[in-house]
Amino acid sequence: MPNTALAQRPETAVDSSDAKAVYQALYNGADPALAATYLEACLDEAAALPCDLPATVDEMAAWIARHTDDVGSEYRAYLAARKNGAPRRYFRTRSQALFFLKAVAPTKLVDGAWLYGVLGRWQDPDYQPLIRIYLEELGNGVPDKNHVTIYRKLLEQHGCEHWNGLPERYFVHGAIQLALAAGADDFLPELVGYNLGYEQLPLHLLITSYELNELGIDPYYFTLHVTVDNADTGHAHTALEALKRVVPRVGDSAAFLRRVAAGFRMNDLGVGTVESIASFDLERETVAMLASKAAVGRNMHSDYCRVGGRTVNDWLADPAGIPQFLVKLEEQGWIRRGEPAENSRFWKLIQGERAEMFGVFSPYEQQLLEDWIVTPRDGSEPAIARVPSHRALRRSLDTFDAAPARKAAPRGLIRHAFPPDEHAWETIGCELRLLEAQLAATSSKDEAMALLIGLMSPDQHHTSAGLMATRVFNRLYQ
Repeated sequence: MPNTALAQRPETAVDSSDAKAVYQALYNGADPALAATYLEACLDEAAALPCDLPATVDEMAAWIARHTDDVGSEYRAYLAARKNGAPRRYFRTRSQALFFLKAVAPTKLVDGAWLYGVLGRWQDPDYQPLIRIYLEELGNGVPDKNHVTIYRKLLEQHGCEHWNGLPERYFVHGAIQLALAAGADDFLPELVGYNLGYEQLPLHLLITSYELNELGIDPYYFTLHVTVDNADTGHAHTALEALKRVVPRVGDSAAFLRRVAAGFRMNDLGVGTVESIASFDLERETVAMLASKAAVGRNMHSDYCRVGGRTVNDWLADPAGIPQFLVKLEEQGWIRRGEPAENSRFWKLIQGERAEMFGVFSPYEQQLLEDWIVTPRDGSEPAIARVPSHRALRRSLDTFDAAPARKAAPRGLIRHAFPPDEHAWETIGCELRLLEAQLAATSSKDEAMALLIGLMSPDQHHTSAGLMATRVFNRLYQ
């Protein structure tokens, strides 16, 4: 099954190392030519990677079952080790866990994007499994089930929104997913293979969920994927059903499956979850964070306070001098490494309602500084205070939760797309009325669905209009 569109496309200089630029370009607008060029580069890179995907469809159900059993056995062993006193496997500190949230943000904020390109085939029953997966990634239009909305809130809650400065390699998976969204017509087998690999339950998902909860960080985004990706009725099962539906019955099925395997291999490109966690270096990240602050703070301090014979403004004028600045702060007693953060005068300038630098550091940056302070310079175990788990915090807050006020749904086509027991009406305004008017003006269901699909793109589905469009699409699609 040759990609005839590729032969007609002019050559560009894009390759698999241009992940960030491709990510940003495709997020801001689908470009099939750019998407195709990038996917070809990624497929070339992935071609040499090992692949344990069976060669025939008939073997895949047993392969999925074995994989699920293996993951379950390894997770049980992990839990037994933890019960016997083993430390956390992934996150030594809370700041490392928050760094992980940032590191995977480029991928999580386009969750499900690789399937967007199949929405246009909504009339073909063979594509129903793929479309269903995409709708579920979008939470069927319910805000607190939409995967991107959930992750955006998680980042905002912990001050982790500033992830655009991550190195190139962290954007690879997101760029692949956006490229598949734009190039679905020419790369359908690769899309199906990538989807099959991505929807298998990984061990790291179970462990990160467990350890995030321990550190007081809401693991819901991750536990949601544990449930929806299950191999019985979830996305892992549906992904195989999707493959069975679209594999050629008359054409060259072997060639199709080879391309499926090529798409499957792309899951192993870029930075994986475990590698992104291991890439965290507390000292390096703290220095880099303070160096970025220096650009703003280098002229904001008075001259009466001197550290190592120099003013703070003088120290901050040269970001390369931040490590030495920290040494001097420690030598003069402003920072007491290896002790609770409250023992350091520097920390008291940051934390507290009357702190002189209140609001300067985001929650993530404060956590980074706190973990750096309590960690001894020799790298031995930090004196970190125990924090309540997220579930414990949630239980203590549940009694304060009030039931949200209900608003009546507006009349018309959209009202029928939103069951009255769902809570989306707080966002309804002129955009909804305009969308309802545009839908009412369409001359056919095809035209209405095309309008809705435009609002369900990776960059829009999590907005108010996109969520509304998803609900209407879901209702009309049934």
